[in-house]
Amino acid sequence: MPSIAVALSVLGLVAALVAGVYAVSFAVAPRGFESGPFLSGARPAEHAVSRYHVRWYTASMVFLAFDMEMVFMYPWALVVASIGVKAVVEMFAFLALLLVGVLYAWREGAFRWA
Repeated sequence: MPSIAVALSVLGLVAALVAGVYAVSFAVAPRGFESGPFLSGARPAEHAVSRYHVRWYTASMVFLAFDMEMVFMYPWALVVASIGVKAVVEMFAFLALLLVGVLYAWREGAFRWA
């Protein structure tokens, strides 16, 4: 039971510390400062929440798929010699799955830019 009391007291102290830091920053912060865009004072050309075309989402998904491929292939390359044939078969299965995704994106027209 004492360990729970210690944990709760530490949590309370951390919460009090965080509240204190927020109170100090609120008290010290300058008033009336109007924050503008970071364009050397120039007006932005478009709204910050402007919409993108849907094709950019599919292109970003394809990029993320290949980015994840590299994330998985680097550790695989480090241990492939110690694991053996099983690791090679698993990597080719993973690459086949990625190829299916690329062929699907190609069929749906994700790579057509015009």
